[in-house]
Amino acid sequence: MADVDWDALTAHAVEAMHHAYAPYSHFAVGVAGFVDDGRVVSGCNVENAGYGVTLCAECGMVSELVRGGGGLLTAVACVNARSEPLMPCGRCRQLLWEHGGPNCLLLTPQGVLPMSEVLPQAFGPHDLTHVTGSAGGQDVST
Repeated sequence: MADVDWDALTAHAVEAMHHAYAPYSHFAVGVAGFVDDGRVVSGCNVENAGYGVTLCAECGMVSELVRGGGGLLTAVACVNARSEPLMPCGRCRQLLWEHGGPNCLLLTPQGVLPMSEVLPQAFGPHDLTHVTGSAGGQDVST
């Protein structure tokens, strides 16, 4: 945890939050993550009049991660419109697990936690491999 520049990561998340499209809820969210290759990826929420198809900020960040060549998220900060740490929703916790694994660090309202504590007993590629012999994605379970 000591080598993560949380102030810089949070600043990237705040910058992303300012691009959010939230005309319905007025709840802007920004997220940023450090990638194991040194990149920073980010995203913001994008609402839709059909609420069920709204995109969380983490969806945008993970899309940028994959589009930029993949890799493993090592640290993530998610913020609200007041630049305060925000706990990702359940779906987004699953996205962070898939692309960061149990050791990815998350800045939460209660401090920095590894994903293994944010999403204990998470379902992931290792579960698919265990049953089917093929995970399809990258296995970040170690």
